Amino acid sequence: MMKKFRNCTAFALILVVLIACDNKESNIQTEIKIPVSVLSIKPKSISRFIETTGTVYSSKEGMMKSELSGVYFLQTNPATGKPFALGDAVKKGQVVIRIEDKEFENNLQLEGKKLNLEVSRSKFKKQQSLYDKGGVTQTELKNASIEYVNAKYSYENAEIQQAKMSVRAPFNGVIVEIPYHTDGVRIDQGQELFKIMKYNRLLMDMKLPEKHLEELAIDQPVHITNYNAANDTVRGKVSQISPVINTETRTFQSVLEINNDQKVLRPGMFIKAAILSEKRDSTIVIPKETIIARQDGKVVFTVENGIATEKKIITGLENQDVIEVLTGLKMNDRLVITGFETLRNKSKVSVLQ
Repeated sequence: MMKKFRNCTAFALILVVLIACDNKESNIQTEIKIPVSVLSIKPKSISRFIETTGTVYSSKEGMMKSELSGVYFLQTNPATGKPFALGDAVKKGQVVIRIEDKEFENNLQLEGKKLNLEVSRSKFKKQQSLYDKGGVTQTELKNASIEYVNAKYSYENAEIQQAKMSVRAPFNGVIVEIPYHTDGVRIDQGQELFKIMKYNRLLMDMKLPEKHLEELAIDQPVHITNYNAANDTVRGKVSQISPVINTETRTFQSVLEINNDQKVLRPGMFIKAAILSEKRDSTIVIPKETIIARQDGKVVFTVENGIATEKKIITGLENQDVIEVLTGLKMNDRLVITGFETLRNKSKVSVLQ
């Protein structure tokens, strides 16, 4: 009986030891390290933008019309060897269309008026020389002067009228409209002939909420993108700002000037404009998604020696993706960027490489 009791006691002691060992292993397993990824904080810059959309238009454009009636002749483009067409680049003063009318040209009497100008000029100079020597009266000199001035105006007016027969490009640009007319047909005065645009510099009107009025300034940088070419960013600037607030819409008007030398944009395109409102360099910038919002403020987690520490922060400038931290973090802190959702202050962590 005693032997049986001793055996039972020994078995009980072994069972207690096994249970104790099992509990110790269980306690070890509860000290699990939470896997996280970290980012070492380095000085960065951050910018804030005012975003708006709108349609761009050319800085210069003009529809050329015939100033007289006559026979239509479309000229040859020296650059292509073909008649001028849509999309052709033209230079200021280049003749695109000729309007011919022999009767009109004869009535100008340009050659006769030129000869009359030469004669009247010679006569005026002669009378002026004689007057200096006392050979003619002041009245005779004035009459010669009047004849010369009238002949000069008559000839210049004839030249102006003759110039209307050649329809020229008023500035360097591109032909964007050219209504079809058959060469040799007669057209009427006021007929539309071609439209020219200059769009290496584009403009865009925009209306912004009044809260942004103090944020805008002349020559403020603007980043321009087009929805069809999102990877191409064009530079621009604020060129005009109205100081008046519209009482109905509570907005103010301004104009953007866009550098389009590479012809990335075309007049009439719908674009997105990001106006640089504020920029800070060499500051602490972190991803916005790493911030945990609580009732008493914003917090993030940093890691040091395998321990995650909760840091309360105060933020500043922000944009769509990142935010500036004014207090609560310092340079070279290791910020937790993934796995922070399950962390508590002083949690043990395992940093993933």
